Amino acid sequence: MEEVIQVHKLDENIVCLVLNRPDKLNALTKPMWAQLGETMRALAHDESIRCVVLRGAGDRSFSPGNDISEFETERANADQARAYGKVMRDTLEAIDNSPHPTVALIQGICIGGGLEIAAHCDLRICGQSSRFGVPINRLGLVMSYPEISGLLNLVGRATTLDLLLQGRIVEAAEAKDLGLVNSVVSDDSVEKEALAIARRIAQGAPLVARWHKKFINRLQHPEPLSDEEVDEGFDCYGTEDFQIGYQSFLKKQKPVFKGR
Repeated sequence: MEEVIQVHKLDENIVCLVLNRPDKLNALTKPMWAQLGETMRALAHDESIRCVVLRGAGDRSFSPGNDISEFETERANADQARAYGKVMRDTLEAIDNSPHPTVALIQGICIGGGLEIAAHCDLRICGQSSRFGVPINRLGLVMSYPEISGLLNLVGRATTLDLLLQGRIVEAAEAKDLGLVNSVVSDDSVEKEALAIARRIAQGAPLVARWHKKFINRLQHPEPLSDEEVDEGFDCYGTEDFQIGYQSFLKKQKPVFKGR
């Protein structure tokens, strides 16, 4: 059987994770959620990685959300739903906590759980025919706190409520206006542009990318910063990459960072 989460190395420092159920438009199952979380946690320890791209198999769909056929066996009651929900929560946290920048490459449908995954990535790029939404009110379901958090942090209260209360599907152009995606390109350019973004990220100093992710995540919390946390903002001056970066700038050369 093919892996439901495929791992491909696109470049030396870029890894692509593929939601791999093309016959079901990459509808998510409990094993897919679990394997995606396990893979993200494993990649977090690989310091050679500078960017992770997430996408769906094929060009028709990122993911339409969770596979409804699982409800009778995996989510038929509250106890089952809690167990399923924990797997989803752990996976979304693994995406959030990844030290590597993450890019969602979105082609076609990005609905429900698919949008949750994309919302927890750092950047999102989609094609002109992509569609977005969370129409779970039609199923009598709610998004739990951890599932809502990514969407809320991304687009704010008003837009999150708009999507959840109306359960409407929005086209790519409106998704851009709402802040759901960073950029919209022609359908046949999504892969090329997503890889270009990943390569620009990978060409930067990887320690800096990790610090920036850490600092931005920390600033989402209301607690005052400690003196030690503020001081960490100057640790970059002790890195080899800082020496490489500023000396390359002075010499008008392209820096080649080492992640040290």
